[in-house]
Amino acid sequence: MTVLSIIRDCLDALLHPSARYDALTRARHRAFMAPRLLGSLAAFAAFPVYLAMRGAPSAVEVAAFAWLIAPIMLSWFLSRTGRYEGAHVLSSLALSGLIMAVAITTGGIESFAAVWLVVVPLEAALSASRRVAAFASLLALSCAGMLILVSQLGWLPVEEPSAAQRGLLMAFGVASATLYAAGLAFGAESLARTSVALLSREEERYRLLARNMSDVISRHQRNGAVQFISPAAEAMLGISVAQLHGHGLFDRVHVADRPAYLTALSDAARGDVRSVEFRLRREPASSERGQVDFIWVEMRCRPLDQDQGRDPAREAEVVAVMRDVTDRKHSEQTLDQARSAAEAADAAKTRFLATMSHELRTPLNAIIGFSEMIAQEQALMLGAAQRKEYAQLINDSGQHLLSVVNGILDMSKMESGNFEIASEPFAPRASLLHCCNLLALKARENGIDLVTDAPQDLPVMTGDPRAFKQIVLNLVANAIKFTERGGQVSVSAAVTGSQLTLRISDTGVGIAPDDLKRIGAPFFQAGKTYQRRHEGTGLGLSIVKSLVALHLGELTVQSRLGEGTAVTVKLPLVYTPPQAKPVESKVTTLTPVPRQELQKELHKELREELNDQRHDQPAPVKKSA
Repeated sequence: MTVLSIIRDCLDALLHPSARYDALTRARHRAFMAPRLLGSLAAFAAFPVYLAMRGAPSAVEVAAFAWLIAPIMLSWFLSRTGRYEGAHVLSSLALSGLIMAVAITTGGIESFAAVWLVVVPLEAALSASRRVAAFASLLALSCAGMLILVSQLGWLPVEEPSAAQRGLLMAFGVASATLYAAGLAFGAESLARTSVALLSREEERYRLLARNMSDVISRHQRNGAVQFISPAAEAMLGISVAQLHGHGLFDRVHVADRPAYLTALSDAARGDVRSVEFRLRREPASSERGQVDFIWVEMRCRPLDQDQGRDPAREAEVVAVMRDVTDRKHSEQTLDQARSAAEAADAAKTRFLATMSHELRTPLNAIIGFSEMIAQEQALMLGAAQRKEYAQLINDSGQHLLSVVNGILDMSKMESGNFEIASEPFAPRASLLHCCNLLALKARENGIDLVTDAPQDLPVMTGDPRAFKQIVLNLVANAIKFTERGGQVSVSAAVTGSQLTLRISDTGVGIAPDDLKRIGAPFFQAGKTYQRRHEGTGLGLSIVKSLVALHLGELTVQSRLGEGTAVTVKLPLVYTPPQAKPVESKVTTLTPVPRQELQKELHKELREELNDQRHDQPAPVKKSA
């Protein structure tokens, strides 16, 4: 352990608690106390030597040596209070008082001690305070003025030292003042070196944080211009930091998000803390030139200086922290899509229940009602014509129920992927004319003209003829259903490239734009004004859409409310079913069973089924009158 380290530890023990946790403040307090304590101790050590050489001291000399206790008191004051500027003010007063006492007794302004007045403002410069330095300078000038005034008024002692003594004292004054000023200079240099080292260390620390943080830290003017941005922006946006200064960052903000971006910065400049999310254009990789890539960024900004209101002329600045939240945004979009899908499924269930409650209840009521009337024909005295009419109504209601159930089953098969397409060659013209002929009577009863345009040279196509007929029947039946009396339904077919184009148009009620987006959804029926005027489950167009998709075709619906609807279907002339993956069979060996054993097994199973049915039958109940 060296002497300097011992002295440093002793000085650190004298420091005020407020200065122990700040390296720069600790160095300043140490630089204030060290020279004063050492100077006072050296003066006290030299006092006996001075007495041996001088002899009996005068009262002024005793007072001067007694004044050397002041630096010790100043060090004690700083150690107890921690008031650094106050200690420098007291030090300037003590040094000026000592200089004045010595100068008055040794020649006034011409004294060797007057040179020390220059040291007073130099010592105050170590306080790093303009007020203390200005006070010390004014104090030194005031003391010099007082010495000049005392010399002019003749209030100085009559005794004057000889020229040799005066020269010796002047040399001592200049040398001592120079040495003290040199000590102050070394102290100032030490403080400056400590300050630079601490600043460099802090800069290195902040540079380490700025370069290794994934978040981007930026400093903005009120208009959004970037004054500083951390190097993390290069990894986030793929460009250099220099290109983001000024309005470079603003130019990369998505046009739709720029108002929110500027509003957040403006509000933060007024003293509020704001958070905003916007999109930033990221520089694409070299292999993806020409593509525009945007990322979502969350920016939290606040005013740079909370006390900026004290200086009205100072322009407000904002510090912001930006973070890439693209993954979170994608997750939110996925959740929104899942929520929309769940809401659509719930709406489909509601539509299914609403539709089925009407489509099933009405024919069932008809079947039950008319069958009860036929069962009570003797009591009601029904004729043959009435029984035939009721039976026909029951049959029509049953057919309607069968079509509803078939539609639901077909739709469920398509949604589950179990609907199979039986591809085979067939003539589309014959199938189209057959479907139109089946619906011609219904069109005639509704007072609608059904016009069919099928060229003779339509080629043979490969696909499922049953599905093709179902597509045509559903579309033409819908067109007839929603066309008013006196209207027209047109059915045309043509070959376009390698596709067969079917177009079914009508002059009916049409579809509203909002409903047109949802056409093809299961159990959805467009419109509110005509929704219950026509029967239907809302599955027709949905089944058509699924059948067209299974044939790898396209379906387009164009409509205007009150002007009619046109449905265009494009089917490939040659449908090639997708290759299904072969399923490994788990059956390796089949052992033939003799005919006699097989017959015995079948008879045994039949007997067991008859016994089970006999046990399952309810016991006969005796009816009493």
